[in-house]
Amino acid sequence: MVRMEELFGINVFNDSVMRQRLPRETYKALHKTIDDGRRLDPEVASVVANAMKDWALERGATHYTHWFQPLNSVTAEKHDAFISPMPGGAVIQEFSGKELVRGEADASSLPNGGLRSTFEARGYTAWDPTSYAFIKDHILCIPTAYCSYGGEALDKKTPLLRSMEALSKQAVRILRLFGRMDATRVMPTVGPEQEYFLVDKDLFDRRSDLIFAGRTLFGAKPPKGQELGDHFFGTIQTRVQAFMSDLNEELWKLGVLAKTEHNETAPSQHEMAPIYAIANIACDHNQITMEMMKKVALRHNLVCLLAEKPFAGVNGSGKHNNWSMFTNTGYNLLEPGDSPHESAQFLLFLTSVIKAVDENQDLLRAAVASAGNDHRLGGFEAPPAIISIFLGDELTEILEALEAGAHYDGREKTDMTVGVHALPKFPRDTTDRNRTSPFAFTGNKFEFRSLGSSASVSDANVVLNTIVAESLRVFADELETAADFRSALHDLIVRTIHDHKRIIFNGNNYSPEWVEEAKKRGLLCMSSVVDALPCYTADKNIRLFETHHVLSASELRSRRDIGLDSYAKIINIEAETMLMMARRQILPAVISYAGKLAASCSSLKESGASLSCGFSVLSDICQNIDDLDEQIGFLADALNRKPDAGSPEESAAYMHDTVLPAMAALRGIADYLESITDRAAWPFPTYDELLFSVR
Repeated sequence: MVRMEELFGINVFNDSVMRQRLPRETYKALHKTIDDGRRLDPEVASVVANAMKDWALERGATHYTHWFQPLNSVTAEKHDAFISPMPGGAVIQEFSGKELVRGEADASSLPNGGLRSTFEARGYTAWDPTSYAFIKDHILCIPTAYCSYGGEALDKKTPLLRSMEALSKQAVRILRLFGRMDATRVMPTVGPEQEYFLVDKDLFDRRSDLIFAGRTLFGAKPPKGQELGDHFFGTIQTRVQAFMSDLNEELWKLGVLAKTEHNETAPSQHEMAPIYAIANIACDHNQITMEMMKKVALRHNLVCLLAEKPFAGVNGSGKHNNWSMFTNTGYNLLEPGDSPHESAQFLLFLTSVIKAVDENQDLLRAAVASAGNDHRLGGFEAPPAIISIFLGDELTEILEALEAGAHYDGREKTDMTVGVHALPKFPRDTTDRNRTSPFAFTGNKFEFRSLGSSASVSDANVVLNTIVAESLRVFADELETAADFRSALHDLIVRTIHDHKRIIFNGNNYSPEWVEEAKKRGLLCMSSVVDALPCYTADKNIRLFETHHVLSASELRSRRDIGLDSYAKIINIEAETMLMMARRQILPAVISYAGKLAASCSSLKESGASLSCGFSVLSDICQNIDDLDEQIGFLADALNRKPDAGSPEESAAYMHDTVLPAMAALRGIADYLESITDRAAWPFPTYDELLFSVR
């Protein structure tokens, strides 16, 4: 058995490999770029490229690729071999600094939201030296940013890196005011928990909706779901454990800090959680994780479903984004310590996040908006579409005392006892947790729980970094000019609490009462993509992103339009798939079953048997067949009437307002027919087969 120390990072050109293979001066120069953001010298790039090539060849790589993350939330790669022609028909294997630093990619074929016309094809990929290169399937993958010929960001990485710089700049200003001269950079860190479903591939292959849409578009609820709570943290089935073990090994080889694995709430649902990493690396690693989940699952004759709501009536899948801020000296700025009420620095950073979330609810909601996530948010299984913050009792009491000008002595630390003397005592946390909150403080970080399971974590973290950078900028501007820093600091914290306390809610976010309370507080409730994505181009948000040089107005418009266009296309694909399945599978199957049932009833009636029940079922089936046929026509008509040349907003709104209701009506009839049709006659695997077949 290979020891973990020998396995971890074996396919990564990481710092230890660079230290061994690069000349000392080259290694130091490269770290000036990685640590301090200095421009990379072309000679340094050439030495790094040659060492990277030699290492990759030794590990069996034959090609290299600039691995990037376009605006469709997946990854892209174009492979080039390490060969150059020589006289006489020979070749040599080489890789230049120019090839490492810059590549060229088509900038009009991938989503660009109007930043590029079809005839304007030139785009560039640029090496991100802060994220390690790695080998995947004998390909050297070089993490890169992706931009257009005009310099506009066409990817998820570029704005993330920009937002990290913005946050660092403003956070360092604050730290200087507290005398923290040792910290020269502040880095957002992220630990994205990843939920997913596993289904048997043989069953998957018989469901067109899973193949084309990634989720089931039809399916009656099975007799048993998650109501007994017997799957969550339950014993992991042998086949699933084999998959998880295989997945862990692949991720560890690629330097991904996969740590936690367990069964999730719904049948066949599971979770993998990594140790936190710097935000851009965490984003890269999560993209790798999703890809590996799908690949490894196939080795076990399984399919990994990353859709947010693959099965109606059971829990969907999210991606909890655990976010914090660390200095380059290793200090967590959201660590409250033993006496958070006495730490002015902690309270200032805490209130900066509270201010940021309250003032930018719209952006946080837009950052998690997708067709799949619309089915999950607000469904009493995931955070609501209303953004709020959970702080817990202790921090809430501290803030309330500060606002009121009252003295706070701190909560008494107690041991946890459960009435069994043999069990060890351990410290009890001073506050509970809240799994219903979309944005919860969980000890020394905030857990943003609204992200969808298939999404890139970049969008949410671009927004988080930028809005907190803006809060810190406002704070720094005020405090740097204050005559009395301590007095101004106290007043600023108290004023921020008073102005933004409406966003704090420690109760049950699933309750109907909270919806009404949130409205009274003036909090936003945007239930769909159509409501949320246009927020990107509100004047205040354009000013925000341009102030911090994270996204320009044109880049924001492109992201809005790509999101809306993607939403309309996804709904269209799902609707077309429903029509295909209803016309070619469900309708013929139930007509055939009705014919057999009618023949059986007639035959038994001729023999003198009383079959009022049989004829009642037959009548019910026939009536619903007529209704199904009618609803197929309604959905087809809705698709035929969709605007062909409308704006992204118009197309998305039409799909939301007209097509989705027609899809829901068709599904309702089909699912009822499934419940009264002979199982053997139903044309594709049912929920009970899909959810309970993996053992």
